[in-house]
Amino acid sequence: MLWLKAFHVIAMVTWFAGLFYLPRLFVYHADAQDALGAQRFRIMERRLFAIMTVGAVATVVFGAAMLVAAPAYLALGWLHAKLALVALLIAYHVYCYKLIRDFASDRNVHTARWYRVFNELPSLLLIGIVILAVVKPF
Repeated sequence: MLWLKAFHVIAMVTWFAGLFYLPRLFVYHADAQDALGAQRFRIMERRLFAIMTVGAVATVVFGAAMLVAAPAYLALGWLHAKLALVALLIAYHVYCYKLIRDFASDRNVHTARWYRVFNELPSLLLIGIVILAVVKPF
């Protein structure tokens, strides 16, 4: 179980690194005035998304493996709350893909300021997930 937990945390760190940096790239991309700069951001966003998706999938796989190894955790309220926050995080991840596609098609409708606010959402989810996983308040 400890090996699964270690790999789950490693994958989660990889995923969150991407979730923190990708919206920052969106901020810069939204402000980009030249075609070469915009193209560079498209490449960076696409590559980062691939890496963070590997982290996301690995996080879910190792988390699911821990649940298979210890199914009794499914009866605990804190885990239900944590899984709800993880579901929101997955939705955020998928929405990031939509934003990448919008940028790739020159259909971005958001300002750099909007992306700065959008960039804070994973931080809030991380705080909730870590508190639930460590403190187990329910």
